[in-house]
Amino acid sequence: MLKIIVLFILTALAEISGCYFVYIWAKKVVGDCFLILAALCLMLFAWLLTLHPEASGRIYATYGGIYVVVSLIWLKLVDHVKLSTFDLIGAITILLGTLVIILGWRI
Repeated sequence: MLKIIVLFILTALAEISGCYFVYIWAKKVVGDCFLILAALCLMLFAWLLTLHPEASGRIYATYGGIYVVVSLIWLKLVDHVKLSTFDLIGAITILLGTLVIILGWRI
């Protein structure tokens, strides 16, 4: 179970960082080399998706929950945006839903 959750987090980080590199390049904050980094991160993201135990809606729904929470952590740590109470309530709600889906795999 821990291996799957770590894989979800790594997948989310690859996807978020790939998109973020394109975003900061488009804002002209960084040079064109960041497009190469973006492409590499997004290729890593696609490859990591192939490592998940099964390609099904359940896996992607679970990944979606982890993605949202990792995105909020990214917002706080990288973009230095203060999270609101609603962000935290939403993250907890999503994590609870994700946990229900994960536990459902075991039944």
